[in-house]
Amino acid sequence: MISKESDKKLFLLDAYALIFRAYYAFIKNPRINSKGLNTSAMFGFTNVLLDILKNEKPSHMAVVFDPHEDTFRVDEFPEYKANREETPEDIKLAFPYIVRIIEAMNIPVYQISKFEADDVIGTLAKRAEEHGFLTYMMTSDKDYGQLVSDNIFIYRPGRGGNEADILGVPEVCEKFGIERVEQVIDILGMMGDAVDNIPGIPGIGEKTATKLAQEFGSVEGLLANTDKLKGKQKENVENNKEIALLSKRLATIVVDAPVPFEEEKLKVQSVNKELIREVFEELEFRTILKRVIGDSPAPFEGKQGELFAPDEVESAAEKEANPASQLKTIQDVPHQYHLVKSDEEIDVLIKKLMTSSVFCFDTETSDIEPINADLVGMSFSIQAGEAWYVAVPKEKDAAMLLVKKFEPLFTDPQKELIAQNYKYDFKMLRKYGIEVQNRVFDTMVAHYLINPDGKHGMDFLSEVYLKYSPISIDTLIGKKGKTQGSMADLNPEEISD
Repeated sequence: MISKESDKKLFLLDAYALIFRAYYAFIKNPRINSKGLNTSAMFGFTNVLLDILKNEKPSHMAVVFDPHEDTFRVDEFPEYKANREETPEDIKLAFPYIVRIIEAMNIPVYQISKFEADDVIGTLAKRAEEHGFLTYMMTSDKDYGQLVSDNIFIYRPGRGGNEADILGVPEVCEKFGIERVEQVIDILGMMGDAVDNIPGIPGIGEKTATKLAQEFGSVEGLLANTDKLKGKQKENVENNKEIALLSKRLATIVVDAPVPFEEEKLKVQSVNKELIREVFEELEFRTILKRVIGDSPAPFEGKQGELFAPDEVESAAEKEANPASQLKTIQDVPHQYHLVKSDEEIDVLIKKLMTSSVFCFDTETSDIEPINADLVGMSFSIQAGEAWYVAVPKEKDAAMLLVKKFEPLFTDPQKELIAQNYKYDFKMLRKYGIEVQNRVFDTMVAHYLINPDGKHGMDFLSEVYLKYSPISIDTLIGKKGKTQGSMADLNPEEISD
């Protein structure tokens, strides 16, 4: 076993698996640049690549693609992978960009005729082991379990901020319920694989395949002991011996593909700044460009940039360059924030708001999910430095009556409502019987349009564009987690500012 402290650390990336994963991670909210290009796959793949380089610090790396033509498995079994759906057009368009990104980062790309990425990665991993490497195969494909050893691991990127899963021999054996990682092939041979259209033995699913592998050790062991089987299972196994052996061959990742192991070629190198700038500016990845090369990209071109002046369009990296000490707070900025309580004050506020053609609006609620939330308060502003906070009663009938008073403001199509994440406020108002008919400007959506790969939260936008740090909600109800309270627990006086 090679020491985990080894300075020879190789990461092998299954390109197609990671590209599809990145694309579908954004399927409900795809990232589209100003040219109408869906950049979800490029964005997700690049972030994964950069995270690996930063956090895992590999000494060597390669990205492996499947070949364009059919593989040797199709030659043996023409129906292999015949059920695969057509690759989405957006993913097809992403491939050339991703290859350019990889090449600009001076990471070698492997694509071997007739051999799948699995075979190339398997071959490189086994060769690397002979040369004293720890190897991490970056994929979510379960088939790779058969390749794992004391020095070869599966590396599954984390989701939703979670840490990556690293699977070694114990983890693979536990996951599949087997004694040896090679038995992954036998389980796949018995149960088949619907995704790859490997037939397997009829009537045998994953649980049965695991049980049979535990009892007989392998497909060959099963076929040699059919006398110990009973009924339909015995009949299926005996009638499908050739299918079982074929399925095992199809599921076997070869480790002698015609690919040379060139240690020097695999070394992690410096980024080609000129090429990486070219592709990232084309994709409009401003934040990532700063993250990679550390200096300012060329100005963004296109109508979306006209929503704000060019010098205002800052990325997350630019915000980080503004230390908190340089940001203004409520202590530094003149303001008139009014807590509105009485019926008379509410009537005066409504009359004032009705005189303006545009107003800012926000809701304060008891929960982040509208379906579970109750209104706690509403805030309004029609000019810089002045705003009104209206506390909403906890009793539902009283709350409905109060909100109803503001209905004329929200049902005037001539008025423009400005909000951050307006969809949430819209759902809350509808819950209280108000169908908004105003024209709407959503600052969060606007920022997404001019900077898709940036952050879009209100505190972030305030710090970037206004150089102002709002009062953190954490100071009122605590940090996120089980112990965090609710705005509904506070007095209106505590919330108003």
